[in-house]
Amino acid sequence: MRNLLVKWIVNSTALLVVVHLVPSIVIDDWPTVFVAAVVLGLLNSFLRPVLIMLTLPVTILSLGIFTLFINAFLFYLVSKLVSGFHVGSFSQAFLGAFIFSLVSFFLSIFISSEKR
Repeated sequence: MRNLLVKWIVNSTALLVVVHLVPSIVIDDWPTVFVAAVVLGLLNSFLRPVLIMLTLPVTILSLGIFTLFINAFLFYLVSKLVSGFHVGSFSQAFLGAFIFSLVSFFLSIFISSEKR
């Protein structure tokens, strides 16, 4: 349970960083940040593996680069599912997903190094 809460906080923080760095990604209020982080986490847990399996040949041919487009699609999908979370275009979703991945990766490394 604690790991799930830590992951949720990491995702929420990464989402806030994205909102501050990418001008066309907007979140209306604080509760929307946490809801969008949960929805993004759920989509990454359940839908992302299915999409990766369905697009495996393209992902292999592109040496994994196509995974970035899957992440952008999921980021854009969250903006359509969560009211109050707005993404201007798919290219902005691509940039937002890329920054989100980097920030959450580094935060996860930082947090896991503190546990030791």
